[in-house]
Amino acid sequence: MDSIWIWVGFNLFVLAMLALDLGVFHRKAHAVSFKEALGWSGVWIGLALAFNAGLYFWMGPEPALQFLTGYLIEKSLSVDNIFVFVLIFSAFSVPAIYQHRVLFWGVLGALVMRAILIIAGAALLEHFHWIIYLFGAFLIFTGIKMALPAKKEKDITDNPVLKLARRLLPVTDDFVEDRFLLKRAGQWVVTPLFLVLLLVETTDLIFAVDSIPAIFAVTTDPFIVYTSNVFAILGLRSLYFVLAGVIDKFYYLKQGLAAVLTFVGAKMLLVDIYKIPIALSLGVIALILAVAVVASLWRARRQAAPDKEVLLER
Repeated sequence: MDSIWIWVGFNLFVLAMLALDLGVFHRKAHAVSFKEALGWSGVWIGLALAFNAGLYFWMGPEPALQFLTGYLIEKSLSVDNIFVFVLIFSAFSVPAIYQHRVLFWGVLGALVMRAILIIAGAALLEHFHWIIYLFGAFLIFTGIKMALPAKKEKDITDNPVLKLARRLLPVTDDFVEDRFLLKRAGQWVVTPLFLVLLLVETTDLIFAVDSIPAIFAVTTDPFIVYTSNVFAILGLRSLYFVLAGVIDKFYYLKQGLAAVLTFVGAKMLLVDIYKIPIALSLGVIALILAVAVVASLWRARRQAAPDKEVLLER
């Protein structure tokens, strides 16, 4: 997809949607309700599917299928971000009223970082085909590591980037409304909300190292890789507010994501021996995620049943 105008047009659309989101619908800081978040999730998913349909009629079924598979991979892997966002907001006691603003600017930074990584990854694969084997091996390693029992969780605030920021920047003791920066006694200082944003950006950069190589297993077309990433990231904020309160119920989701990464890594390693069809890849990934979600909900229901029985006895 070489036409510069296609890239410009798509990015102008994204900026317009972000401006509409922040400038109209979220101009005043407020706690995002479940109903509102669910509605926005539907909007972003609907836009992604409409774009997918446009690709089908414009470029044909193969690119459309590549986009849909890439979008599903990125959307599912973005759920891993939500686990960490919950920990970050909890550790810093971020009021619900300010969380949307943090995630909005976090998403904006994520779009820029991912665009740079995608361009770099596409250029490397174009000139050095063997790098796809490194990507594949890395994804399998990451998948196996994700599937293993987690070690004792570290304090999310014990982060080297955060320590460096505290050392270099003057930080206020408390939140000052939804401000990241403000001037005090003639000096610019940052608020704890800025540190939260810094952690959110750092988290996304770490996860992008996993997710971007995964989509290169589907296609090396930079436009499809970029657009599927963008639509997945744009829906991340609303998805957070939908799942934040129930994320602990998805017990087997990490194992599902681990299986997806391992499958995608194996697909990359086999690329010169047997090219797994995109339709088959989409079916396998969708099946893995469906099994993980259904198993998680079944487990949550089983655990809730004894509690209901105790209440009835009382």
